Amino acid sequence: MSNLKYYLITSPFRAVGALSLSLAQRIGMWAGLLAWKLGTNSRSVTETNIRLCLPELSVQQQRELSRKSMMHTGITALEIPLIWEWPVEKCLGLIRETEGIELVDAALASGKGLILVAPHLGNWELAGLYFSARYKMAVLYSPPPVPEFEEYMIRVRSRLGCELVRGDRKGLSRLMNLLKEGGIAGILPDQSPRGKTNAYAPFFGIEVRTMTLASKLLQKTGAKALVSYAERLPHHQGFRLVVTEAAPGLDDKDPTAAATALNQSIEKVVRRIPEQYQWEYKRLRHQPEGRPNPYKHNGKR
Repeated sequence: MSNLKYYLITSPFRAVGALSLSLAQRIGMWAGLLAWKLGTNSRSVTETNIRLCLPELSVQQQRELSRKSMMHTGITALEIPLIWEWPVEKCLGLIRETEGIELVDAALASGKGLILVAPHLGNWELAGLYFSARYKMAVLYSPPPVPEFEEYMIRVRSRLGCELVRGDRKGLSRLMNLLKEGGIAGILPDQSPRGKTNAYAPFFGIEVRTMTLASKLLQKTGAKALVSYAERLPHHQGFRLVVTEAAPGLDDKDPTAAATALNQSIEKVVRRIPEQYQWEYKRLRHQPEGRPNPYKHNGKR
């Protein structure tokens, strides 16, 4: 039964993986646009986030950004099976341009390791594949509820030797050791964290629960930190892999100061290509006590 379940879960990914980039992106774009036109919950969350985080935009600009964002979200959903199923070299061939890659080698020259902060911007799966193809790397992940899907995800993401470590004590210990060995730790920083390793800090001017894991790792290992993402180029041309400096203070011992620097690092790159950010995630749901949940509707959270 387990083998059958694995087959049923992975078959759709293999089917989409047979598509070309242009066809997958077109299908994803139309799927995202349909979800926007149908007034789905994803559209509601997207519009709430954009309205609160980017109040300087006019109502029309916010509406247009919401539409584009959901189109890009649909595209990302169709691109991920390509990155997971295509041969590695074919995936890496999608990267047509790079920016700031020299910052990685400069950071690793210290021998103290590097934390790559990779928000949900553009195609983060391709960014992870790019770096795991060139460096000793581990990525922190949260296990999905279905074991067969976790098995598949680990298999495809570790094709080049990239380690996937769970966000538990054992996994965090492995990340720390890897950094001390001069390797790279990849962290997705823009999800609402669980557990005690968090602080409230402004994200686009709104106080939200923010992870402090990256700052703790920096403090304990002396590693450097950079921000990276794979920007989707127009007209199905591929991607631009971008690496940029993180905001100063990410290693601050004050949890709030460190969390603020992390959110500033995310904001900086999101503002470059806001339509490619995953705005449909409920990033603002955990705010300080007493503040309303902006997604609450009809008594539901």
